[in-house]
Amino acid sequence: MVSILRTLTTIRSLVPRACISKFMDSSSNAKIAGSPRLLALAQHLRQYKAPPFPDDIVEQSIEENGGKVVSQVGFPESATPIAQDPQKFRPKKAAVLICLFEGDDGDIRVILTKRSSKLSTHPGDVALPGGKAEEGDKDDGDTAKREAKEEIGLDPELVDVVTVLEPFLSKHLLRVVPVIGILRDKKAFKPVLNPAEVEAVFDAPLEMFLKDENRSEEEREWMGEKYLIHYFDYNVEHKKYVIWGLTAGILIRAASVLYQRPPAFMEQNPKFKFPQAVSKDTVMR
Repeated sequence: MVSILRTLTTIRSLVPRACISKFMDSSSNAKIAGSPRLLALAQHLRQYKAPPFPDDIVEQSIEENGGKVVSQVGFPESATPIAQDPQKFRPKKAAVLICLFEGDDGDIRVILTKRSSKLSTHPGDVALPGGKAEEGDKDDGDTAKREAKEEIGLDPELVDVVTVLEPFLSKHLLRVVPVIGILRDKKAFKPVLNPAEVEAVFDAPLEMFLKDENRSEEEREWMGEKYLIHYFDYNVEHKKYVIWGLTAGILIRAASVLYQRPPAFMEQNPKFKFPQAVSKDTVMR
């Protein structure tokens, strides 16, 4: 399949700026500033439809694994016992924002954070902006943008949500929905960090999560099945960040959707038993 970037380059060269708006979803009020590439990217991503994620899949997984929640992409060894009746269990909802923009060199980049070292969970880890859903949130996009504003001061009006990916289940019993949004104007984003939650904000090229460069892996085993945890090393402004686990898994999936190709390495996600009628990819990714 032809790379999306080649398609975007063709669109940039052949389609006048005045005609680019025709590529936008007519139901959207998005006004992505200036970049034909971002306009075409938005249209491409709006066409993506994530497979369904029925809650009963999680319930059956818990029942089959002795009353434990088996999490995805990086944390199965920390399966969490459920005290209450597994059949009544519903994972708490959360959303993270995969905020994309066009870099100075024309590459597509994603905004990332380094969590505060004072946090009780994953202190100092690299993460995507996001958090738990609250009662007033209209949808996953609303949750992701609200959390991004609270964590790094990102104005929700600057971000156009274009699609959501398949949910991931974290070891802390969160049903995490990756929300892909496009930053209209990078220069208008002036980070204001919440020191209680975030130590740093930076950006990285999304395509790096498909490349076998500056990447390492760790093989682990769960219920007799081997799987890989991926680690990506990224250096910027004399600082080194390690992007791994759930965050790396989400970004691998996002890059695969955007660039329309699999990674140059074996993902080897954990394998679990689920109902015959449901594809494992729906859950494992």
